[in-house]
Amino acid sequence: MNASSKPSKVVVIGGGIFGVSTALHLARLGADTLLVNDGPLANGASGRSLAWLNSARKRSDAYHRLRLAGIDRYRTLAARYPDAPWLRFDGGLTWDADDATNEIAEIFDYERNLGYHAQWLTPEKIAAVTPGVDPSTVTPQGAIFNPGEGWVDLPSLIGRLAEEFSALGGEIIRDAGRAAVDVRNARARGVITADGTRHDADAVLLAAGSEVPAIVAKAGQQIEDATSVALLVRTKPIRHPLKAVLNTPRVAIRPMPNGGFALDSAWSEEEVSANPDGSYNVRQSTLQGLLREASRVLEGNPVLEIEDYGIGPKPIPGDGDPVFGELSSIQGYFVAFSHSGATLGLIAGELLADEIAMGCRHPLLADFRPERFSTAS
Repeated sequence: MNASSKPSKVVVIGGGIFGVSTALHLARLGADTLLVNDGPLANGASGRSLAWLNSARKRSDAYHRLRLAGIDRYRTLAARYPDAPWLRFDGGLTWDADDATNEIAEIFDYERNLGYHAQWLTPEKIAAVTPGVDPSTVTPQGAIFNPGEGWVDLPSLIGRLAEEFSALGGEIIRDAGRAAVDVRNARARGVITADGTRHDADAVLLAAGSEVPAIVAKAGQQIEDATSVALLVRTKPIRHPLKAVLNTPRVAIRPMPNGGFALDSAWSEEEVSANPDGSYNVRQSTLQGLLREASRVLEGNPVLEIEDYGIGPKPIPGDGDPVFGELSSIQGYFVAFSHSGATLGLIAGELLADEIAMGCRHPLLADFRPERFSTAS
C-alpha cells in the first residue's frame, strides 16, 4: 500500500501469535481492526510450539537481525511483566550427537563472531552454570549455553495480547470457520467467513498458519510450502531445577508455567502419520519414547507423565525463511507465514502493523517479501 491509501478498516485472519500481535499493534495505531479465527485463539501452530526464543546456530544475516529484534521486544515485555510465569529468560543449552555431525565447536565460534552471547561448557561445568541437567548425557564435545535466550508460553501471551486488543476497541470473532479473502480488481476488499458473512475492509492480513499458501493460491499467488507435522508433548508438573531450554540430539525440553515440561523432537514428528480426513495418528511408543529421552537428560532422571499433547501442521515456507508483507500484485493483501512464530511474533506484528497502517515498507522485512517466490527463476 502507499502512504496515500491508509486503511480505515483492517481484517486479520488467524488467532495465532502473528495474527493477534498484528491486530493489537494495529489497534495501538488507531486502526479499526477485526480479528477472525476458525476456532478459539491459539488453536493452531501457536498452541503446539516449543516457543524457544533464540537466534542460535546459523542463518542469514537478515534473518539473524530480525530474530534479535524479536528477542528485544520480548525483553521489553519481560520488563513490563517481571514476574510472569509465561515468559522467562533463563538461557538455552544445546549439545549435538557424538558423531560426524557434531558442530558444537564450529557453532560456538560462529556465534561468538556474531556477538551472540555464547559459553562453551564441558559436561562437568554445566551444573554450575545452568542447573537441572544430567551431565553424563552430554557428549564429549561439550555444550553451548546461550544466556540471553528464553521461552514463552504462547497461549498465555496470546491471551494477554487479546485482552489489550479488546480493551482498545478491537473486535474478535472466534469459531468463524475457514475464512476467505475477497479479492476484486487486484485489491483485497475484505473477508468472507464460513457462514457467508462479509466483512468489508481496506486491508487484510492472512495469518492462518499452514493454510496460507493454499489460500493465496486461490488468488493466483505463489508461496512455496514445506509445512511438516509438529508433535508437542506436555508433561504433568513436577518439582525440578531445570530453568533453561534444552536442545539435545534426541529431545528438546522447555519448562512450562505450571511446572511441567514441553517436549518435541525431529524423530518423534517423523513417526506421526496423517489420515485422509486430515487427522493424525501417533503411537504410544512414540509418546513414551519422548518421555524416556527427556528423563534421561534431566538431573535425577525423574519419572515423567503425559498431561496432554498436540499434533498438527508446522508452518514452514519452502525456502525456510519467513514470509511477511503485501502481495505485490494485490493491493491491501498482506501475509504472515513462518516457522519461527514465537521468536518473531512480537516484532512481526509490530512491523506488519506499521506497513498496513502507514503504507511504508520496513527494511527489516526486505528479504522476506512474498514476491520472492513469484520472481524466482
